[in-house]
Amino acid sequence: MLRISQLKLPITHTKEELEQKIRKILRLPKTPSYTILRRSVDARKKPELFFQYSIDVAVEKEDQVYKRCDRKQVMRVEKTEYHFPVQGYQGKERPVIIGAGPAGLFCCYMLAEAGFKPILLERGKAVEERTRDVQKFWETGVLDTESNVQFGEGGAGTFSDGKLNTLVKDKSGRNRKVLSIFVKEGAPEEIRYDYKPHIGTDVLYHVIQNMRKTIIKHGGEIRFQARVTDLLTENGRISGVVINDSERLKASYVVLAPGHSARDTFAVLKEKQIPMEPKPFAVGFRVEHPQKLINQAQYGMEENEILGSAPYKLTASVNGRGVYSFCMCPGGYVVNASSEEGHLAVNGMSYYKRDSKNANSAVIITISPSDYGDGTDPLSGVAFQRELERKAYLAGKGSVPVERFGDFREAALQGETNEKDDTLLPDAAQVSIRKEKDAERGMAEFSPCIKGAWQFGKVHEILPEELSRDFALGMEDFSKVIPGFADDSVLIEGVESRTSSPVRILRDEHLESDIRGLFPCGEGAGYAGGITSAAMDGIKVAEEIAGRIAYGEQKQDAQTGYQK
Repeated sequence: MLRISQLKLPITHTKEELEQKIRKILRLPKTPSYTILRRSVDARKKPELFFQYSIDVAVEKEDQVYKRCDRKQVMRVEKTEYHFPVQGYQGKERPVIIGAGPAGLFCCYMLAEAGFKPILLERGKAVEERTRDVQKFWETGVLDTESNVQFGEGGAGTFSDGKLNTLVKDKSGRNRKVLSIFVKEGAPEEIRYDYKPHIGTDVLYHVIQNMRKTIIKHGGEIRFQARVTDLLTENGRISGVVINDSERLKASYVVLAPGHSARDTFAVLKEKQIPMEPKPFAVGFRVEHPQKLINQAQYGMEENEILGSAPYKLTASVNGRGVYSFCMCPGGYVVNASSEEGHLAVNGMSYYKRDSKNANSAVIITISPSDYGDGTDPLSGVAFQRELERKAYLAGKGSVPVERFGDFREAALQGETNEKDDTLLPDAAQVSIRKEKDAERGMAEFSPCIKGAWQFGKVHEILPEELSRDFALGMEDFSKVIPGFADDSVLIEGVESRTSSPVRILRDEHLESDIRGLFPCGEGAGYAGGITSAAMDGIKVAEEIAGRIAYGEQKQDAQTGYQK
């Protein structure tokens, strides 16, 4: 297999032009069989925009072709394909999986296809009913605490942008397996190779339904409104689970993939003395900008029909803390993502077309257990999240609280100085200049795109003063990269508190808890940070369980897998 890298063409290119370039690089008369491995946007010469490709090519007489190629652009690679360690299992052991987010869903999917007939328990509802409950909440404010943006089939990622990029290094091929399953179940083909692939809430809705049908077709079982309220153990090993405080279900292998918001489940685990620890996470706010402003900064033009709405990724270091953009939603919506009465959290989502007038992203600040506890209580992070969410609820009187960044900055930086830039603190002249800039950028009448009720409130009072200050300074740093990012009219909405799990459920090198047969998994357990990484962790746990059930508890080396 030959791999072509840094193949660059204008974004307006045709398929024929791409294939002509492949032939030219390889010096071939005919177009060979090829697979697009990666496609990214090169905007260094904006508004001239290019696609840059990595392409795998299968050719005859590979040695001869390779010898005449430019070695800086063409290299030889081994073709690798993902293989699940067990196929066609016909035994009676049925693993139980708790949670139908990406980790649990993909774990169940792989085990079902291999013949294990897994049982998936989800406390929320199927995605069809769940979507109706969420829409009702956004329209009326009536919250179903078991069926909402956090709980239900597909997990919290269902009501998001459906971003599928991950920083996890993947020599095993699990990443590409995740993407191939998504495509097989209805996602667009380009997610296989786009540098920042996304599905969108509207497409993800159908993909999840199709995954459910595949699981059931292969003998798997999915039970909704089945909240696991206790774990049963015998002699240090899992023996089953209790569902809805009444039904007992026997199981020798249980996957614990509860999601990052299953706070009552975390409390049960603490009571059962399942080893857990508090972990670092991040908190902050959603920020909204006109999408045209972001497009102009990223592409050198306000609109581009081929590329659509532009994304961004921003990072800064402020007073020793990381401040960064997270879960950026081009052409998206801020959503009320609450799951507890009297508390309020927000998230971001977008549809496949990303055609809202606004861009939004979380801008968040890293925190460690020392910021919210003494490190002894594994649930101290949960308590901190709840405290912030209660303040957000009160700041918006039950609606999403919104504040202009100019007002937020003035409150957060009052009495502060900055050696790098002494113009950060507003005075009459600075405010006047900023308002003029707002008008020039079309932000004078800028309004939110929010799913759910909203109203203006004192967002700057939600976080501790130190974190609000670091947020404001981080925003100012980002404005040096994207002009207008910290203009007075930018919208700040809060609170973004569910960025990742505040808890890690400890597991060993074989992915198992101290309770034998119990496998903590995914984002809620503290081992992933997004749809793709959670799905990959689910597949990894499925491999471990499948091998143990099919070939016994003694695992052989990683290359040979499991053997009888």
